[in-house]
Amino acid sequence: MDQATLKELIAQVIRDVVTEAAAPAAAAAQPKAGGVATMSPTSVGDLRIAEAGEAQRGTDPKEVVVALSPGFSTAIHETIIGIPHARVLKEICAGIEEEGMKYRFVRLYKTADVGFVAHEAAKLSGSGIGIGIQSRGTTVIHQKDLPPLSNLELFSQSPLIDEATFRAIGKNAAKYAKGENPQPVPVRNDQMARPKYQAIAALLHNKETTLCDLARKPQALQVSIG
Repeated sequence: MDQATLKELIAQVIRDVVTEAAAPAAAAAQPKAGGVATMSPTSVGDLRIAEAGEAQRGTDPKEVVVALSPGFSTAIHETIIGIPHARVLKEICAGIEEEGMKYRFVRLYKTADVGFVAHEAAKLSGSGIGIGIQSRGTTVIHQKDLPPLSNLELFSQSPLIDEATFRAIGKNAAKYAKGENPQPVPVRNDQMARPKYQAIAALLHNKETTLCDLARKPQALQVSIG
């Protein structure tokens, strides 16, 4: 992420904080949606996402549900190291398909915590396996029968997650869905990653949490990746 992008992100966060007090009044003035999706379709680069109503629990044992955080490709469109979200989803989907399994997309609004996002994905999945992704790239593979704060695999250092890792995450999630016990995806370790990206990660997290809405239920998504 270059300095110009970082400055714009900081400026945007400041604008959000300044206008936060006015948000409840503005929300109250809006007509109630009654559970119907209201987010306009978004399209950036090769990725187009549109909501399609409340997400339902799946019944297909071959599916893996991929749950996106509130800011994923709404306010933020690439990971913390600049991987476009289109590439992220394309690699995850490819990994799932390589194992002969299916994927389905949903968006979570009530939380930006990737562990809870992933756990909700798993509960909605016909196979009981779900993937949760934050906009900055942090990812979790979860299983519906596990406690929310536990998981199958956690990828907490978003600066170290590249496209190959996202593909491997998709493959492993599909293997869990098939009842296999795969070797965990190798996770790189870099002691300098946290101090180098900590400030940017905090800004991105603040941006993401402003988009949470406890009243909104998970939304089914129609996703097109060019």
